[in-house]
Amino acid sequence: MKKIILIALITISFFGNAQMYDPVKWSTSVEKLSDTEYELISIATIESGSHLYSQTVPEGGPIATTFMFDDANGSIKIIGNTSEEEGHTVDDPVFEMKIKYFENKAIFKQKVSLIKAISEVRGSVEFMACDDKRCSPPTEIDLVFKIASNKTNGALINSENLNDLKVDDNFTNALLYGMSSDDLKRISIATDKASEKQTSNSSVSSTLIKIFGLGFLGGLLALLTPCVFPMIPLTVSFFTKKSGQTKGAGISKALLYGFFIFAVYILLSVPFHLLDSVNPDILNEISTNIWLNIIFFVIFIFFAFSFFGYYELTLPSKWTNKTTQGENIGGIVGVFFMALTLALVSFSCTGPILGSLLAGSLTADGGAWQLTAGMAGFGVALGLPFALFAMFPNMMNALPKSGGWLNTTKVVLGFLELALAFKFLSNADLVAHWGILKIEPFLIIWIIVFAGLALYLLGKIKFPHDSPIKKLSFLRIAGGILVAAFTIYLASGFRINKETNTFSSLTLLSGLAPPVGYSFIYPNDCPNNLNCFKNLKEGLAYAKKVNKPIMIDFTGLACVNCRKMEEHVWSVDKIDNYLRNEYVLISLYVDDKKELPKEEQIKVSRINGGTRELKNYGHKWAHFQTQFFQTNSQPYYVLLSPDGKQILNTPVGYTPDVNEYHNWLKEGVTNFE
Repeated sequence: MKKIILIALITISFFGNAQMYDPVKWSTSVEKLSDTEYELISIATIESGSHLYSQTVPEGGPIATTFMFDDANGSIKIIGNTSEEEGHTVDDPVFEMKIKYFENKAIFKQKVSLIKAISEVRGSVEFMACDDKRCSPPTEIDLVFKIASNKTNGALINSENLNDLKVDDNFTNALLYGMSSDDLKRISIATDKASEKQTSNSSVSSTLIKIFGLGFLGGLLALLTPCVFPMIPLTVSFFTKKSGQTKGAGISKALLYGFFIFAVYILLSVPFHLLDSVNPDILNEISTNIWLNIIFFVIFIFFAFSFFGYYELTLPSKWTNKTTQGENIGGIVGVFFMALTLALVSFSCTGPILGSLLAGSLTADGGAWQLTAGMAGFGVALGLPFALFAMFPNMMNALPKSGGWLNTTKVVLGFLELALAFKFLSNADLVAHWGILKIEPFLIIWIIVFAGLALYLLGKIKFPHDSPIKKLSFLRIAGGILVAAFTIYLASGFRINKETNTFSSLTLLSGLAPPVGYSFIYPNDCPNNLNCFKNLKEGLAYAKKVNKPIMIDFTGLACVNCRKMEEHVWSVDKIDNYLRNEYVLISLYVDDKKELPKEEQIKVSRINGGTRELKNYGHKWAHFQTQFFQTNSQPYYVLLSPDGKQILNTPVGYTPDVNEYHNWLKEGVTNFE
């Protein structure tokens, strides 16, 4: 009977009136409760004389107001039930039951938690409204709740403007890092204060000096190649014996010539400073780019076979023709073009060495300045002999004569280029997570390469331009024995370290070979089989749960110094004890190319102005480091309280001194306690 009455009232609503009975209008709003929690508010405005029924109506009564919310493919989590304000509960004469309803206005609230960044939450409401004479039919209305950013003046986070969000937005920080902007600001301020106490200039200078030394060594090797060595006496004779000029003028031009050789190689590093100033992460991006590392691999293989003598590398002849024409200008400009000509015609020998220096500097911390230091060392080593022999011509009598040993030097460099080629292929494999060139095949390849070099030095292998060997020299025998010993050393990398259940890491190969945990036979995700997190949110949650301080390890898959720290500092018992038992280790890889979820691929502000788009996890962690810790070098270690809100002591970078690093870890625990 009640249902018949209800149907009758609805029928009257449709046919007994000129206009459709539609007494309820709906509107929505959103109230932000925290970085990730929101309250969805549905407001019903009801015509005077009409009423809207509650969500709870006894069976057999009118249609209850019912809300449904779309979870947007797992983007939100519904928390609890939809609440409603107090209404009126009356004895309804039609339905003969107590029914709760609302007059004039009704407000409903639903709490949700956002798991992913979305611009809106969609839902619907089904309801029925009545007055004393009629009822509306059961009606379903779509509801849209707009989620507004807290710091973008109400701008919606949607597919159109998601890229306009800045990293200082509370929601974005919670989404990306699991921390609020206030927490991150607190960390940033603490880092600034800590950095004031750091005296890292000496370590930076020390690193630059080392890179300069390596560049100088590379330049010396280039001098001992067939492309450069014969040029020394010819060029010096040209300056010191040129007709119509005094000896002093010849010496000054030779000195200027040596300086211009140095300047040419310095100029090669200038473009990288421009790149570095635009984007502080650009050199890391270049060095860890998968396809660029593959290109380096192919180029180094190409260089190696050129050194073996199967073909010659030459730059376009019109380049050298132009610089040779410039030599005729005379004066300082003519001397500069002579230096430039030397750089071009010797490219077949210097190019591979410079390529190694370039690639090695880009993968190291410090970027452009380290590249400049390396180029400076190379230029000094290459230009200095021309100046010295011009000043002291009699010294040339002590120079060895050109001969087969020059080609031997070139072939040896070819074997080194071949070994380095697989270093770059290993970088690409690590960053791309291909799982192909793990520690076992890498060591086998290097063993084959250096065994081949040992056989070559001992006269068992020959290449196209080698002179006949009547008798092995002392240097070749000694070199062959040393390389054979190194080959045996490489084979020792297959020994098992029972404490970490990995292969034994080789000191000389740290950063060159893949990590020992990157293995087919003894795989492990964390260095030395430590327990670690590679996600900041998960690590923070675990640290809070166990109430242990955090060590954030900003690291890289292709980071040389990171591997040195992990394999030769972290493996020491007293360091291992702290990392295994006292801290929650969170390793964030700044060169991880694994793609971020779409909702996290957003544009953020750079610390030095402009914006960048976060496309992969490496971008995410690199931005986190540069934005809140004002540094972009790896490794970089930060000790935090379990809630991640307080820095426990001064963050540090590469610290090869075991005792110094141990004291730093100990200080962090003490400050936490």
